[in-house]
Amino acid sequence: MTHQAKIPGALNVEAIRGEFPILEREINGKPLVYLDNAASAQKPEFVIESVAGVYRASYANVHRGLHTLANETTEAFEAAREDVRRFLNAPSADQIVFTRGSTEAINLVAHSFCQKLAPGDEIIISQMEHHSNIVPWRLACDAGGLVLKWVRVTDTGELDYEHLADLVNEKTRLIALTHMSNVLGTVNDTARIRTIASHHDVPVLLDGSQSAVHLPVDVQALDCDFFVFTGHKLYGPSGIGALYARGDWLERLPPFMGGGEMIADVFETHVTFADAPHKFEAGTPAIADAIGLGAAIRWVERHDRTAIMEHERALMDRAVAGLSEIDGLRIIGTAQDKGAIISFDMAGAHPHDIAQILDKYGVAVRAGHHCAQPLMARMGVSATARASFAIYNTMDEADAFVDALKKSREFLI
Repeated sequence: MTHQAKIPGALNVEAIRGEFPILEREINGKPLVYLDNAASAQKPEFVIESVAGVYRASYANVHRGLHTLANETTEAFEAAREDVRRFLNAPSADQIVFTRGSTEAINLVAHSFCQKLAPGDEIIISQMEHHSNIVPWRLACDAGGLVLKWVRVTDTGELDYEHLADLVNEKTRLIALTHMSNVLGTVNDTARIRTIASHHDVPVLLDGSQSAVHLPVDVQALDCDFFVFTGHKLYGPSGIGALYARGDWLERLPPFMGGGEMIADVFETHVTFADAPHKFEAGTPAIADAIGLGAAIRWVERHDRTAIMEHERALMDRAVAGLSEIDGLRIIGTAQDKGAIISFDMAGAHPHDIAQILDKYGVAVRAGHHCAQPLMARMGVSATARASFAIYNTMDEADAFVDALKKSREFLI
């Protein structure tokens, strides 16, 4: 799980931190050390101002007006769609659907894709999935008589690829897996997944909620059929995300929701739908937030994504080295080349108590089941504490986290 512990010179972390107003805060008289990035990241001034600028200077509904403000806002909204396309290296902006986040994007695919399936058809997910990549499939399976199958996770927190290969058969209709685990940090081997899926020509959905932030992502290289991600983890606004669908999937799938904007014509007897992607964007969209997502992507693109990944992993390695000195502490998820997420428990201390004590020292971590209860059960815990790193975190903050955790142990045990 170790990596070369260095911060590449390509990133000026102090300058980056200066772009995030919230990082100037103190919590309980201590400098804020924000390590809850896997749940939601903070926002740079560039993104904050991009959203505020929409409302200040050029807001109107999109696609429907002929006046200047409507045209300006529509142009900015569709430019953000192009930002997403470029960020993912998708072939066409018409393959990008704006959603409220990864959750809605997965629900969209589950609802639309499973309408065409027959009772007994099978969907495959894994034990490491976020609830957002579990519950939609459970609902679809219950409604349509489908079978939900689960890929096992190993003791180190890796996908059991041999088990996945055993599960895929002539009844398999879709494989939906996380690209990077929000609990374990495990980065799944997408090439191996794709090879297994191709034996039965099974489409693959990847949940990129974490990977889009922490890894270089190229949907053409990933060779996936669907890819979802969310804005609020990518230094962008909440309530906005995107779905990429390969080829003509968006043309083949039925709409997810009905309403204005997603229609071509509405008659008393029937409805015809707009072309993709608008067929899947019913109602007034999150206009300013979509524009803010485009701004977040452009902000991230200022920095080398490989350098970001290596910086975050170096922070994780620094923290892991310190945590190894704490008696009774166990890191859950030790896969090779994992992302910068550390989930852990400590003998004699509840994760919620750990998080509350760390907060007294200004350190923000997450505690709970992290919307991954099947994974908690697999790992034999009810909850963990989780520290997760971002581009603006520093080595000093990694040390502050470890020091606060040592003090917490003295207090709790």
